[in-house]
Amino acid sequence: MITDISVVIPTYNRIDTLRHVIPALLRQDMPSDRYEILVADSNSNDGTAEYLAEIAERDDRVRHLPGPYTGRAGARNAGIRAARGEVVLFTDADILASADLLSRHWAHHKDRERVAVVGMELQVGSFEDYHRQSRDTSVRRPLHPSTRKRLSWLYFLTGNASVRRADLEAVGAFDESFTGYGHEDLELGYRLQAAGVTILYEPEAVNYHWHPVGYDEQKGRMELAGRSTVRFYNKHHDLRVQMNLGMTPVSLWLHTLLAKAPGVYGTLERAGRRDGAKNTWPHIARQIVYQYHYVSGIKRALASTKNQGAE
Repeated sequence: MITDISVVIPTYNRIDTLRHVIPALLRQDMPSDRYEILVADSNSNDGTAEYLAEIAERDDRVRHLPGPYTGRAGARNAGIRAARGEVVLFTDADILASADLLSRHWAHHKDRERVAVVGMELQVGSFEDYHRQSRDTSVRRPLHPSTRKRLSWLYFLTGNASVRRADLEAVGAFDESFTGYGHEDLELGYRLQAAGVTILYEPEAVNYHWHPVGYDEQKGRMELAGRSTVRFYNKHHDLRVQMNLGMTPVSLWLHTLLAKAPGVYGTLERAGRRDGAKNTWPHIARQIVYQYHYVSGIKRALASTKNQGAE
């Protein structure tokens, strides 16, 4: 049966947050027969299958799609293939939806074609912080001002984004060669925009990303994102990709300078580990360290590409 929206959620061992994510999506103000929830599960072993089976027994809007997916791109593509909705809305297993999330997205799609919609994704540090931000808009820190109407592919972030299924299929959906962290969503946004799909911003379509990332985890993520940047550029060879994603001669040069000054890096590393609540220096140090690891990933991927070409 064709419906309006298919919500696609990739997951792997996120049962703790999924227990809050699924109920929030089942409480939408959109008519219950107009949407479905597809959980593309990379064969979790934390009780996800049992939990979803229990939910699906009571509510057939929820469908479990287990599989040996090698990354978020592959999991989301499985959701797209299984979707019955005209529109596919992407979110994640650690993102809590506001009650009108789906209806806000659908309002843009129902009378228009060739558009993608990106909503407001807010970062929350705890379940209590989620409740605080959902009640008090003054404490929110959105990425974009509410006056913004359109976005470039650089902000096509699939924690809160929707696209017509036909448009996704027309551009080949997600590139499953992006198996590490980062940029599989931006690269899809790049292709959608190149194909004539306009990316709109809807600040009233709000959800809450509940995944505080530790310092060391974020350093690792940044290095993986750097590797994905090179994959992105190698696929499209577009100067805009280089400039927007920081793959520039200046960034590479600055990284080299810092690599030759281990004492300076060590100072930044130690400062970045301190609590930055009382002053801005730890925050600045963290950002420099994160950027260092991001460019480290770029350099390693460039070296790997060069070595492969020499073989």
